[in-house]
Amino acid sequence: MDVRQLQYVLAVVDEGTFTAAATTCSVAQPSLSQSVKSLERELGVELFLRVGRRVVLTPAGEAFVPAARAALRSFQTVRDEVQAVVGLVAGRLDLVALPTLAIDPVAHMVGAFRRAHPNVMVRLAQPDGSDDLVRSVRNGTADIGITEMPAATDGLMVQPFARQEIVAVLPPGSRHRRRITAAQLGALPIVTQPPGTSTRSLLDITLATAGLAARVAVETDQREAIVPLVLQGAGAALLPRPMADRARDEGAVVVPLEPPVGRELVLIHREGVSSPAIRAFLALAGSFA
Repeated sequence: MDVRQLQYVLAVVDEGTFTAAATTCSVAQPSLSQSVKSLERELGVELFLRVGRRVVLTPAGEAFVPAARAALRSFQTVRDEVQAVVGLVAGRLDLVALPTLAIDPVAHMVGAFRRAHPNVMVRLAQPDGSDDLVRSVRNGTADIGITEMPAATDGLMVQPFARQEIVAVLPPGSRHRRRITAAQLGALPIVTQPPGTSTRSLLDITLATAGLAARVAVETDQREAIVPLVLQGAGAALLPRPMADRARDEGAVVVPLEPPVGRELVLIHREGVSSPAIRAFLALAGSFA
């Protein structure tokens, strides 16, 4: 078993077919298939079942993938540590972040990190939700997750680094209020995302303090559509302060909540898994508090 075989297997898992995996790995498809078959013979099990043009993992394959990802991470860490000794932090850093954090603070953090470490390639992924984000960190797909608390982070390292204010965003021309209570917000038509998303969770938790449920006027999977919908008068929204400030610049009315509402932002990563790039990013996060 060698590193190349692990890379090939994981490429098949990530891409779904041997052909796509071969393209990703810049190798001929027969060579990749032969390498995987050789590994299966060595292990004495089949890792994949061929279903038409696609492949699915066998139970043995399901058990193999997390260990393979961990092994590749360890290999990369060894290489990065050697490079760090000579003052060159290189390699790759895989991040996964909630969509509502992608612009602020994640874009600022990644920009600062890249300026300090231009030889590290950063990959930023978007999860389907908080559970998917945590799962990506647990299984080694991502090095660091950027999310909000509470999250199901049992067994992971959690590093708080910032707190974000949550505010109400109202259509242009709305009667200006100095503050808005949860009860007042609950009386308004709301633009939000489906249950299970971070945006919707913020809304539901805030209204629950007043014993209310949201009067959902528009429910959209497209987070980037929320502000335009509010600007067109479709309803109000509850958003993090950075997003709300950009909406205000476009004409929306932004009103703080009474009592104030905020969310704690955290970095999560696996215990005992580190590299120069991971340590540098975790250290940098302290400057964004």
